[in-house]
Amino acid sequence: MATRTRRSQRRTEALSRERIVETAVELLDTAGEGGLTFRALTQRLATGPGAVYWHVANKEELLAAATEGVVTAALETGPADPASATGPADPARSPRDGIRAVALALSGAIEEHPWLAAQLAAQLARNPWGTVTARIFESIGRQVAALGVPESTWFTAASALLHYILGATGQNAVNAGGPGPEPDRAEFLGAVSAAWRELDPDDYPFTRAVADQMREHDDREQFLAGIDFVLTGITTLHPPG
Repeated sequence: MATRTRRSQRRTEALSRERIVETAVELLDTAGEGGLTFRALTQRLATGPGAVYWHVANKEELLAAATEGVVTAALETGPADPASATGPADPARSPRDGIRAVALALSGAIEEHPWLAAQLAAQLARNPWGTVTARIFESIGRQVAALGVPESTWFTAASALLHYILGATGQNAVNAGGPGPEPDRAEFLGAVSAAWRELDPDDYPFTRAVADQMREHDDREQFLAGIDFVLTGITTLHPPG
């Protein structure tokens, strides 16, 4: 009896919470939220449900832990493309570059993990006091403070950036689709552009005018341009100093 107990304890210790969360992320990446079940998780880990429940109470807690793990890693490492911005820990960069680095890090994480966009929206709406929302808000907010704008504007400015970043990256994730073959972007944009050009010119003059621009746009450049628009608005309305 004592031997069986010691073996059970060793299995529980070997099956760490970190390993469970990493495996959950793998399942989410390959099968989406619907594919993340405790049955699939225990099969992947080759263990029983009791060992998993020892570390994680339910699926909601598991999703929150997976989201926090991915976000934390993204913000610590920065953008995947070193030419896009300096890393989060670089003290030499400007606040604008710092905000772009945070935005690109989150955008890259959502591109790599399509399920993340929905989970970030859920965390922001249902658990704004949680560590995920606070971690992202802190990363953006420190750069807003470094811009030198009045402290009375910090919350509104950081919130505007937060909502733009998560909204834009979330929309791009929806356009990219979930697990499975990636859609043909050029074909999709071409079809939309053609449909826009066929709209009634009296009812939709603007949409028809930008149809070609929409077809040829680069998602990343558009994303960063939006951040520049927001930052320009913030610093113009509330000059630093």
